[in-house]
Amino acid sequence: MGRDKAMLELDGVPLVVRAARLAQAVAADATIVGAPERFEALGWNAIADEFPGAGPLGGIATALGASEAEWNLVIACDLPYLASAWLEFLAKRAVASDADVVLPMNTRGAEPLCAMYRKRCDRPIRAALARGTRKVTDGLAGLRISEIEPAEWKAFDSDGLLFKNMNSPADFEEAKARIEARVKR
Repeated sequence: MGRDKAMLELDGVPLVVRAARLAQAVAADATIVGAPERFEALGWNAIADEFPGAGPLGGIATALGASEAEWNLVIACDLPYLASAWLEFLAKRAVASDADVVLPMNTRGAEPLCAMYRKRCDRPIRAALARGTRKVTDGLAGLRISEIEPAEWKAFDSDGLLFKNMNSPADFEEAKARIEARVKR
């Protein structure tokens, strides 16, 4: 992207704040994994990543280690098309599940950065990190996973953009245009 994705703004709101607001609407609280001095200034609880350089799997482990909740919603801040109705569905599915992880699936594979994790996933994920695992889906090996197939989540996103993240300036410009068009409606 060439710049800090978390602070990019859509409709005047930094991506990280958009994500935190969505999470807070579904969960009791929202905590950002990242440098506290950067995010607390925005008014949000933030915790330092215990595994800098380990990627998203380290962030998940950090979040689970700090949480006291049985179920934890983990979302990336660069998913501009997430909808609260979808996240509410995801959370309800988790609470009714005996799985360790409730994981949406896409045609490209799993979507572990918009999923629900039980607190008990903390130890196995930390063990995977200790073994050198960095890919999130590899770090979930051995956990009981309940998958949500596209046929179920497409009810919340007929355009198929729900899990489209922003990895380039073109993705950001596309998201800005789509979000602005939605706001004007």
